[in-house]
Amino acid sequence: LNPSSSLSLKHTLKFYLSMDSMAFFLSILLSSSLSLLIFFLLRTSRFTRRKLRLPPGSLGLPFVGETLQLISAYKTENPEPFIDERVARFGTLFTTHVFGEPTVFSADPETNRFILQNEGKLFESSYPSSISNLLGRHSLLLMRGNLHKRMHSLTMSFANSSIIRDHLLVDIDRLVRLNMESWTGRVFLMEEAKKITFELTLKQLMSFDPCEWTESLRKEYVLVIEGFFTVPLSIFSTTYRRAIQARTKVAEALSLVVRQRRRESEGGERKNDMMGAMLDGDGSGGGFSDEEIVDFLVALLVAGYETTSTIMTLAVKFLTETPLALAQLKGFFKKLSVTVWACETAT
Repeated sequence: LNPSSSLSLKHTLKFYLSMDSMAFFLSILLSSSLSLLIFFLLRTSRFTRRKLRLPPGSLGLPFVGETLQLISAYKTENPEPFIDERVARFGTLFTTHVFGEPTVFSADPETNRFILQNEGKLFESSYPSSISNLLGRHSLLLMRGNLHKRMHSLTMSFANSSIIRDHLLVDIDRLVRLNMESWTGRVFLMEEAKKITFELTLKQLMSFDPCEWTESLRKEYVLVIEGFFTVPLSIFSTTYRRAIQARTKVAEALSLVVRQRRRESEGGERKNDMMGAMLDGDGSGGGFSDEEIVDFLVALLVAGYETTSTIMTLAVKFLTETPLALAQLKGFFKKLSVTVWACETAT
């Protein structure tokens, strides 16, 4: 080993030692800062709760709150312990912190009745900011005032229109058969029900038949929905970060469709679906902006995805377990199909 290489090695060792010391110092500084921040936030939250005279309870960890406990409880067969444990400790009215928001839980029927009776007077319905970020500020769930009335009125009039009555059952039958033809081997019914529900909703909203684009959109929607049930902080949760990114992709895809349909509508081409009704407007306040339409569609696609598919799955489960009810239902629909065929033939 020559002197020059020995000198170089000595300087290299000094450099590594200094880097290690710097990293150690920074880690100590960061840990101390986080500890002080957590301590300050805990003291502030306790002081704020006392000042606002909130019900007893625990706000949990800073930023995260008790979201993880709530999520883990609802992933089990019995989610009630999250509520029961806190009712036992604090009473039927307690304070917690879930999904990024300080929250008061009520397990008291009389209190709940009072709140519901005074909604819009003493109380106003709202959702955590995490949900509004994923649904969009023009979602029907989040809108207020005149815009909400217009959107709600338009939705109800379309749902009760002859457009839905004439085509809904036909579309359901066609999509169920189309998906069943592709089934091979073992099938997870809940997942297939979600797929059928999504395709049916897209058909009613935008007249899209199942294709590569609709399946790509559905996969992004799955990521968006997963973001509802996690810690709503991108720095802590990759699931929520993916959900926000997926929501952006969904909004961009729907915006392209809205712009194209608007051009077609201006050229005299119209489709009998929900988007067509929104592009026409409701007659009282003109049409809706592209952003309003996109947010509205995002919320409607989310709303039916989990609930409708769950009902479909449970219906199949219970009918399978009850052969008599299944036989009666088959007999009813057989008679109904004969009656419909006779009416169509006579017409």
